Amino acid sequence: MLTNDTIVALSTPRGEGAIGVIRLSGEKSEEIVAKHIGNGITKAESHSATFSRFQIGDKVLDEVVATIFRNPRSYTGEDVVELSFHGSSYILSQALEALIESGARLAQPGEFTQRAFMNGKLDLSQAEAVADLIASESEAEHKLAMHQMRGGFSDEINRLREELINFASLIELELDFGEEDVEFANRDQLVSLVQKIQGFVQNLIESFRYGNAVKQGIPVAIIGKPNAGKSTLLNQLLNEDRAIVSDIAGTTRDTIEDIAIIEGLKFRFIDTAGLRDTDDDIEAQGVARSKQKMGSASIVLYLIDMSDVSETENSVDEMRSDLNGASLIVVANKSDLNAEKLPFVDLQISAKQGEGISELRSQLVRSIQAGNHAQGDVVVTNTRHLEALKATATALEAALSGINSGLSGDLVASDIREALHQLGSITGEVTPDDLLGNIFSRFCIGK
Repeated sequence: MLTNDTIVALSTPRGEGAIGVIRLSGEKSEEIVAKHIGNGITKAESHSATFSRFQIGDKVLDEVVATIFRNPRSYTGEDVVELSFHGSSYILSQALEALIESGARLAQPGEFTQRAFMNGKLDLSQAEAVADLIASESEAEHKLAMHQMRGGFSDEINRLREELINFASLIELELDFGEEDVEFANRDQLVSLVQKIQGFVQNLIESFRYGNAVKQGIPVAIIGKPNAGKSTLLNQLLNEDRAIVSDIAGTTRDTIEDIAIIEGLKFRFIDTAGLRDTDDDIEAQGVARSKQKMGSASIVLYLIDMSDVSETENSVDEMRSDLNGASLIVVANKSDLNAEKLPFVDLQISAKQGEGISELRSQLVRSIQAGNHAQGDVVVTNTRHLEALKATATALEAALSGINSGLSGDLVASDIREALHQLGSITGEVTPDDLLGNIFSRFCIGK
């Protein structure tokens, strides 16, 4: 539970560089800091920096730069002071303890961002994007988080809500004049509006497959018969010897996963057991896991052994029929042994010699970029948002069914209110305390 306490946290991890930053937020921030650097900070203008000595009693601990941001023009919407120290673990720990003894309280995980939300500086989806931004490991993750933090997703949700609210208010007005049998909300226009919003919501729901893949790592299953060179290819894509390579067929009995960043996108490569019928129980379990991974992948690399003449276009067609919406890239391996061109193959490589690997990386990136999500599009990356959008879609479908079947206005209004409630839960219009606690507990301390 948030209070009016002044909170303090080490914003820069200890020992990571030449500067360590301690941040305070709350109405007594200046007063507490002044106990250690003098009253000059209370006379400084907002958004200005002051050079001073940080003292604990008569002892000078360090020379610091104190930057002040007065409310409401600060990250949290409260008075904020940031103290930049030399990045010594001893200095930072001593300073933190001194500030706590002077009246500050150690911040809880995510409490700075939670205060920003409570004070209207961020909505809830923007606050969640802060955590995504901190956790981003690739350029694509960073772009999605920045777009959401700047309000791109919130703007879309608020626009949908405003359109619904306008009609909902007319239906509610009808209920007030129920005895006069007055109709303020044109039912044909309402049907058209609900259908339009349904389309927008469905597009957002469908974007989650891409958004979640970018956030978690785009899953790429490397599939093929035993000894096709899957493990060798994995090692080439990762630029390291991650998987055991052997001429013995069936060496890989389980899936092996690792991550590589290619042109700003995070790919999660999955080396799988070779696909074949086998009486070996352990290998059979590995084959079953391979098929399971293939079903959850965004991209399937089907590796064909060019030295195996049994591989045909029918094999590719069978593989394509087993896909669950994934992109299929057919790769002919061991081109150093057989350079024959096959019409059903997308790319020929030699994983052992490293030939064609650069072209394969480019093909993987093109497979993702070929989707329906252009740069700047709103993309859903958060499971909580996805569930709220699905609930919104259900409520809209119920409202549409009610309108078409001639249900009374109060029942239609109830379904529209439910849709509004679900959309509002995304941006924080609806904010149960347990939801906020769950969201902000996942943040790091100091943010």
